[in-house]
Amino acid sequence: MTTAAADLWLRSYHPAPGATRRLVCFPHAGGSASFYFPVSAALSQVADVVALQYPGRQDRHTEKGVETVAELADRIADALRGHTDLPLTFFGHSMGAVLAFEVARRLERTGQAPAHVFASGRRAPSRHRPENVHRRDDDGVIAEMRKLSGTDPRILGDDEVLRMVLPAIRSDYTAIETYRAEPGAQIGSPITVLVGDDDPRTTLDEARAWEPHTLGAFDMKVFPGGHFYLTDHAQDVIAVLKEHLTS
Repeated sequence: MTTAAADLWLRSYHPAPGATRRLVCFPHAGGSASFYFPVSAALSQVADVVALQYPGRQDRHTEKGVETVAELADRIADALRGHTDLPLTFFGHSMGAVLAFEVARRLERTGQAPAHVFASGRRAPSRHRPENVHRRDDDGVIAEMRKLSGTDPRILGDDEVLRMVLPAIRSDYTAIETYRAEPGAQIGSPITVLVGDDDPRTTLDEARAWEPHTLGAFDMKVFPGGHFYLTDHAQDVIAVLKEHLTS
């Protein structure tokens, strides 16, 4: 992939030319790169922080959304192959956790595996639930977004903007709800799972089930809160990442 094409996927809000590590942040379904702006601001002194921008939102709003995790992971892996000059750490929330795992698998095949994967707010790839948000009408999708409290209230309050981004959000839900991991899928990178103790989308047992998906070390950290526990405990999550990036 050309540098220009890679730049389509990667957002750097606080460039860190002297950094010795790179943190790659994967947004949740319906999310955008700007969700990680505060993370970038907080950690730019210890790492080069880049956030992924999926098609169909913000400055990529004219592009069609991608409806499979496999295609998203393939395209993101291609974009990152030109950015492995520094050791990579992945952080993904919800759908982003699955994408981080699948991209790690792809980079591992070419000897560019991340040093660590942080999987937040998502059950293990081997655990499935029947879900059909992507098949609901627009109001049904919007209701789900309100329920999980992970969408900028300004978007939810602006019907024109909301209707414009709904196709991309529906594509995300289609991708994650139809995702099935390959049997026995593993990565060599260590995995740290972060989860809210009252997450309606991920039980503690489902979060712990990530352990067999790594050949490396496994750790799990539980925070008070629901699916978007990390917005209420941002400083605690950032502290976990900072400890890793400076170790």
